[in-house]
Amino acid sequence: MSEVQGFDKRAYPLHAVPLDTWDGFVFVNLAGDAEPLARAFAPLVGRFGRFNLAALRAARRVDYDVAANWKLIFQNYSECLHCPVIHPGLAKLTPYTSGENDLIDGPFLGGFMVIMKEGGSLTLSGRACGAPVGPLPPEDLNRVYFYSIFPNLLLSLHPDYVMYHTLWPDGPAHTRITCEWLFHPDSFAAPAFDPDDAVRFWDETNRQDWHICEQSHAGIRSRAYLPGPYSAREGIAAAWDREFLKALRH
Repeated sequence: MSEVQGFDKRAYPLHAVPLDTWDGFVFVNLAGDAEPLARAFAPLVGRFGRFNLAALRAARRVDYDVAANWKLIFQNYSECLHCPVIHPGLAKLTPYTSGENDLIDGPFLGGFMVIMKEGGSLTLSGRACGAPVGPLPPEDLNRVYFYSIFPNLLLSLHPDYVMYHTLWPDGPAHTRITCEWLFHPDSFAAPAFDPDDAVRFWDETNRQDWHICEQSHAGIRSRAYLPGPYSAREGIAAAWDREFLKALRH
């Protein structure tokens, strides 16, 4: 453009966007008045420190294309009433009535469920498939934590690995999902390390979820569809709806 008279490249800069990190995750905010991440994520500061998130290494990644609205996937993640019917393998390892929620309102929601087998994990074998992800207290060795991080992160914290989903809406009827499995660096040096024990378990469970989400999406599109009330066990799903509606008003 040097031959264009009066052209000043400073008048045509690349656009700057706010970028920050939290526990190894990178966040970008395209809003013009983005709140500082440290303030927005204040309820999470230090909460997951024992899981050593920033130091974990990725072992596997699986990408999914789901023919459903992204909000249905969040709703599905926010309750486990469907687990005994849709996820028989999961229900054998962690009862859907176990545990409790500790974040029940706002953009961060979730809690833990109990892993029934002592020293076990959510894997095909039912056994832990990696070293503990961090300096976990004894109670966390038999728990799995599930948290939704508004607007598009699902974080699942196991004793021996961390799994997370990133949701990318692609129109009102389609969602692209990236799922990754993270392990402690020491796990990779172990001769018996088998991340696929966890990956295959959750890949099967994920696909069960995506199928029921697609069925739900098809049902909601029906002219005969009527929304119904939440059950007493769907407090997190209802809280997520409130947060979404709050975001729409801003």
